[in-house]
Amino acid sequence: MAWSQPPEPGEARARATDRTGHERPDMPHDHHHHGHHGHVHLDPESGDRRVWIAVWANGLLTIAQVVGGLMSGSLALIADALHNLSDMASLAIAFAARKIARRPPDGAMTFGYGRIEIVAALINYTTLIIVGFYLVYEGVMRLVDPPEVAGWTVVIVAAVALAVDALTALLTWSMQKESVNIRALFLHNLSDALASVAVIVGGVLILLYDWRFVDPLVTIAIAAYILWLALSEIGGPIRTLMLGSPDGIDGMAVIEAVRGIEGVDDVHHVHFWQMQEHEPAFDTHVVLTHDGWLRLEEIKTDIKAMLAERFGIGHSTLEFEHVERAHQNAALYGCRDGAAPHRHHAHH
Repeated sequence: MAWSQPPEPGEARARATDRTGHERPDMPHDHHHHGHHGHVHLDPESGDRRVWIAVWANGLLTIAQVVGGLMSGSLALIADALHNLSDMASLAIAFAARKIARRPPDGAMTFGYGRIEIVAALINYTTLIIVGFYLVYEGVMRLVDPPEVAGWTVVIVAAVALAVDALTALLTWSMQKESVNIRALFLHNLSDALASVAVIVGGVLILLYDWRFVDPLVTIAIAAYILWLALSEIGGPIRTLMLGSPDGIDGMAVIEAVRGIEGVDDVHHVHFWQMQEHEPAFDTHVVLTHDGWLRLEEIKTDIKAMLAERFGIGHSTLEFEHVERAHQNAALYGCRDGAAPHRHHAHH
């Protein structure tokens, strides 16, 4: 692909389409998507079975904890049951999200349905926060007038809960590193297991010393841990849904790497985002020197190879501009600039 002089506005696009109007491979505006999945994933059906088992286990546990809590008068046990109930709802949401996420892209969802798992994670962390604040309120109320608590019932039911929570955590452990949706579930169950340990300790102290105030204190401690866990993790899903730059990618390093390729004069209108959880994307306008414009296809290939190899960015959309006809006063990020858009640039 070569021109002896800079083309007139719109000429690059006109030359890059055939007579039917379809893009040819040499079109300067290029959209590219590498498959970037080097991880070994658990078979989807096996993962679904694990989540489904965890749903039923937590459902049965919730019933047992509510009954035990009412019989013993333990708010800590009921608090743990409420947490498990939110776990069951979270597991059901995650199960449905996993199924939906595997649907192929269509006319209504051209990027596919993968982000539903991020939405599910956001819902699950939000429910954790709501439950946490409710438990703080209930614990403070119980501290004012600690009720009598049946310690043995508390210890036995909490021990059963610990076993179920540990089972659920084990079922989701190998899956949580690959999915923010499953990670939310795993942290739910990990916090449940720790809460069950705290409830057991509280029950033992009540049995040994009749320290009734221990029960609401344990409740508040569980709530504080839940809130810390949820608030520290919820930022990830929010960042992705807000089209924030992918965590772990140094944006300026990427920009400088593109600028450093021979034939590139500058970049502007940069966007970093994520299509789905493990699919970072990069969009930008690339301004080429006169010599670079003559080697446009070669430079495009170099940029894409560099993005994939150095930064793990497999999805990129590049808009090429000649240095003599580039946007003036264009912002580095976003689509704003200080001058009216040049009519050559149709991608914003």
